[in-house]
Amino acid sequence: MRPGATGLLLALLLLCACGEPPEAQFPDADPALGAELIRHHGCGSCHRIPGIAGAHGQVGPPLTRIARRAYLGGVLPNQPESMVLWLLNPPAAAPGSAMPVLGLSEAEARAIAAYLYTLR
Repeated sequence: MRPGATGLLLALLLLCACGEPPEAQFPDADPALGAELIRHHGCGSCHRIPGIAGAHGQVGPPLTRIARRAYLGGVLPNQPESMVLWLLNPPAAAPGSAMPVLGLSEAEARAIAAYLYTLR
C-alpha cells in the first residue's frame, strides 16, 4: 500500500460508518410487529433468526447479524430500501432465488426490515 493510503482508507471507512443506523430509516415501522410477522409467515422454517422462537431453519442462510452484511441475497447492497425490495419480491431481485414471494404489503416488509436491522 502506498504511503498515506492507509490514512485515506481509514478516513473512507469512517465516513461510511457515519450517519443513521439502518434501523433508523424505518421510523414508521415497529420491529416488534416485524418479529411477529416473521413468526406468522414461517420464516424460521428456512432461516435461523435470533430472537424468533423456533426459527432454526437450515435451508436459507442464518440471519444472524444480517444488519452488518454487505449484500442481501448475494446481489443487493444491504441498504434499507433494498431490504424492503428483497422482502417484497426476492425472485425479482435474484432470479432463481429459492426464497418465495410472501405476499407482504410494503408496511409489513418495512416492519420485518426494521426487526432484521436490529440483528447486529
